[in-house]
Amino acid sequence: MEERTPSPAPHRPGSPVRFGIPEHGRVPKYYAVKARIAELLDELGEGGALPTERDLAERYGVARETVRQALRELLLEGRLRRAGRGTVVAGPKLEQPLSLASYTEGVRRQGRRPGRNLIGLERFPCPPELARGIGAETGEPVWHLERVLLADDERVGLESTYVRVARAPHLDVDFQPDSSFYGYLRDSLGISFGDADEKLETVLATPREALLIGTPPALPMLLIHRFSRDRDGLPLERVRSLYRGDRFSFTTRLRPEQP
Repeated sequence: MEERTPSPAPHRPGSPVRFGIPEHGRVPKYYAVKARIAELLDELGEGGALPTERDLAERYGVARETVRQALRELLLEGRLRRAGRGTVVAGPKLEQPLSLASYTEGVRRQGRRPGRNLIGLERFPCPPELARGIGAETGEPVWHLERVLLADDERVGLESTYVRVARAPHLDVDFQPDSSFYGYLRDSLGISFGDADEKLETVLATPREALLIGTPPALPMLLIHRFSRDRDGLPLERVRSLYRGDRFSFTTRLRPEQP
């Protein structure tokens, strides 16, 4: 079968300029197919079942490998998700604010049910490389709290929290692992957050992280490192949060710096 290059979709506000078409006008076949499949996803709606690779190849007059490459990108972008032996249209990404609001609050604002599965809570002597970030002395006891993040029972991330035992001495007794750690500090210990330093980067999950989150290792992840301080400016916690790149986007409001 001779492949034909499907006409690319017209530009829409919010999409890449000219829908990603280079100025020379030559569009890779898979990309043109991807654009057409994206239009089909809008028609099918969330949860709609996608036709088979064979059906899509016949519809667009291309080889199945061309279709397969287009579908791989749509899966990585979070437009599609696997469901059993088929593929369906995914729902919108979760929008998490870059703020001191907790994960729980951010997910609830979007009408989703937040949750967490405890992987482990351990107490260990603080190593030198961690001490400064949480205001600890080298060797003093610190907690490491590791949990899988959930949204409507879907695994969407992995969170590791480090805090001095002196700041939360009974964390292993009176904290509910599926609840908000920020809420616990505020309501049970009277600790309020002041500000934080955050760094956001794109990474690939390790084999262990991919297994815990339930994703292939090749799926891009959004990694946030956070060092938080309390209202008195004292170091409070260090958090390493790993979010699925196909299920999350982050938002923030920018303001001009004061002169």
